[in-house]
Amino acid sequence: MNENKTLAEQIFQFYETLSLNEPELKPGFRLINPYNGDQKDQVNEITAAFYQKYYNDTNPRRLILGSSPARRGSAVTGVPFEDAKHLQSETGIFIDEFYINKSSSGFLYDVINQYGGCQKFYTEFYMNFVCPLGLVRVNSKGKEVNCNYYENKKIQETLYPFIIQSIRSQIDFGMDTSVCYCIGSGENYDFLSKINEEYQFFQTIIPLEHPRFITQYNSQHKDKYMEKYLNAFYN
Repeated sequence: MNENKTLAEQIFQFYETLSLNEPELKPGFRLINPYNGDQKDQVNEITAAFYQKYYNDTNPRRLILGSSPARRGSAVTGVPFEDAKHLQSETGIFIDEFYINKSSSGFLYDVINQYGGCQKFYTEFYMNFVCPLGLVRVNSKGKEVNCNYYENKKIQETLYPFIIQSIRSQIDFGMDTSVCYCIGSGENYDFLSKINEEYQFFQTIIPLEHPRFITQYNSQHKDKYMEKYLNAFYN
């Protein structure tokens, strides 16, 4: 932890260095870096406003890690698990042009509101991804679609050093490593548990079902999953 810098400043620095560490992927796959893309100026404005509002201190947080940013969600706004609509309506940060709303962030906002609201939640938690940059692949029709780092063995091997360095860098912000919450109770949890055995990043990893799995396939049990999230966060 850099004691002379706020958590917000350390997060900005982390995002700035991501482009320096991006691995080169095999043809048919591409990383999405919103902090260094065509809309980087607006993304930087959004992330600055968000992190200065909620992370302008040096207090430790517990980590919540998803797999990787969705190409039309966090890979657009630059703020993990935050889409433009929610960023604007819930935090008061004005965002021009980006109006993409994802069900995943909708579920998480319901959890955050039940927990006590954005101010309380972000004071205690920091959200990001095992692979902090978006990943897409070209499908059989020649279109780019979302892809997760664990879907392709060679891609996972290529990204492995980048993932390890990214997690280590964020822990060095001064995170509370007693527990990590893993969004994605299947392959993302399996991979994170495997690398944790080797690197001992966290004392405990708690798996939570992915919001997309909940909203698309188990919406009738949404309250049950919300209770599971809240119980995990309160303990």
